[in-house]
Amino acid sequence: MTDLVLRQDRDGSATLTLNRPDKLNALNVDVFVELEAHVERLATETESVGLVILRGAGRCFSAGHDLGDISVGEKLPEPFYQSKVIERLANLPQPVISAVHGHCYTGALELALVGDIIFAAEGAKFADTHAKWALTPVWGLSQRLPRRVGTYRARELMLTCRTVGGMEAERIGLADICVPDADFDTRLDALAAQILANSWFSHRANKALLVETDGLQIDAGLAHEIFRGQGRGPDMQARIAGFQNKTVKQG
Repeated sequence: MTDLVLRQDRDGSATLTLNRPDKLNALNVDVFVELEAHVERLATETESVGLVILRGAGRCFSAGHDLGDISVGEKLPEPFYQSKVIERLANLPQPVISAVHGHCYTGALELALVGDIIFAAEGAKFADTHAKWALTPVWGLSQRLPRRVGTYRARELMLTCRTVGGMEAERIGLADICVPDADFDTRLDALAAQILANSWFSHRANKALLVETDGLQIDAGLAHEIFRGQGRGPDMQARIAGFQNKTVKQG
């Protein structure tokens, strides 16, 4: 690897940092190759990694798909390679936080949308600019954006290509949490600690339930929850005993 995606582990979380700050973390094929390697490893590390955080180095999350790569013709390891890597990230067993500061445009927005939580700085700038370049999404935006903000808001954002700041992103549901830029790292750390304090078994099982029942009629979804959910985790008894003994702080 050439450190285009850095990994840092701390207290049960793994932070993946897009690391092309001189190019505003523009997404080229080499970035996706490194991202895929990290994702494949993380999928096997559920006992040691309970949370994955995706963010960008330097001034922003990412300015988007590297237009230079597009213009010269990308050499992909396989057809639709980037979309497959994004799906593998979305389907990690662990919860994923997309931590967005600065630019998050088009392909970068498609990448950020895989997050179970999108955590934004007030100075974040989200936009889908496919229509500026006579492009259409192939990395999941047409499916994930309306699921977050509603179909007609998604149409408005896709048709206008306008930029949405962090506070508006939170208001319309594009981001789940928006914090002042100066508090970004501190509040992100606090969110990670709050999630990691809860049962990692439950996080994985609940994420699987939500993914597996997405789009089902409610009766089918309820049946899936009852008969195919994973039920009690191996840490249940210890957590209940700790609560009863007042030795476990509840998050």
